[in-house]
Amino acid sequence: MQSKFFSRNNLAAALFLTLGVAIASCKKSSSTTTPAGPGTIAAQVSTGSDFTLLYAAVQKAGLAATLSSAGPFTVFAPTDSAFNASGITSSVINSLSAGELDTILLYHTLTSEILAANVPAGPDAKVTTASGDSIFVTSNANGVFVNGVQVITPNIMASNGVIHTIGKVLIPSFGNNLVQAVEADTSLSLLVAAVVRASAGSTNVAAVLSSGGIFTVFAPTNNAFRAAGFPDTSAINAASPATLTSILTYHVIQGRVFSSDLTQGEQPTTVNGESVTISLSGGATVKGNSNTSPSNIIATNIMATNGVIHKIDQVLLP
Repeated sequence: MQSKFFSRNNLAAALFLTLGVAIASCKKSSSTTTPAGPGTIAAQVSTGSDFTLLYAAVQKAGLAATLSSAGPFTVFAPTDSAFNASGITSSVINSLSAGELDTILLYHTLTSEILAANVPAGPDAKVTTASGDSIFVTSNANGVFVNGVQVITPNIMASNGVIHTIGKVLIPSFGNNLVQAVEADTSLSLLVAAVVRASAGSTNVAAVLSSGGIFTVFAPTNNAFRAAGFPDTSAINAASPATLTSILTYHVIQGRVFSSDLTQGEQPTTVNGESVTISLSGGATVKGNSNTSPSNIIATNIMATNGVIHKIDQVLLP
């Protein structure tokens, strides 16, 4: 079950342009077990009315035979609504190669049978997928989460394993660290410019975010930088590296914090030693100490090898 070769940066860029990743719901998943189905995981996917896009992806990737074999497997299966909510329509599936789909689908697959009750409590326990990559699972009072995405219907049994439906498509890091993941998203090009300019000063921000440390980045979009008075790369290059470093490190917290890990009113400490305030009331937001209003968290759980990215619509001011 080896993943096929793919252009990770090109695929990541294409997917980031279409993904609209939302905050995972706090609704608790059901703990009931669906009676064993008449066939394999592949058979269940092929006949499930909510799995037409998943089935198309499985067919194109050439994984039907694998998911019909003895297993056992655990598949975190995006429904049609999950594919659409993630911006992955049938036309996107048709545009991806078999190898690219193979990589994404194997990222949803484990080579053992794990029922919902046996998911590690975590938070964010590391689990190896069939592709050899890692996902991070949590089981708590709010339900079961994978990379911050909630399991909607657990324990759909098959003859060769179990299916858990999920509300979003899981997108792997494609081997990109945090800096490379930001570079792959064209809506974050001004953030890239700010990191490069800041790194010309006494702190190499790019090196820190590419290092072995694990971080969570609240990433301001290009529109967020424009609203903060940085309309283009020239304006960013005219700014002091020290000033940009102070601002950028205010957008970074230690550890891998998925959307499902955020709690109402928490004030995590940023890398520059100050704090931001999280609110989940009426939608997830994060507020800087000097901001007059909070920033909306508009896209979540973008994976990197050394952390996770959440996109925001304002620059945070310490």
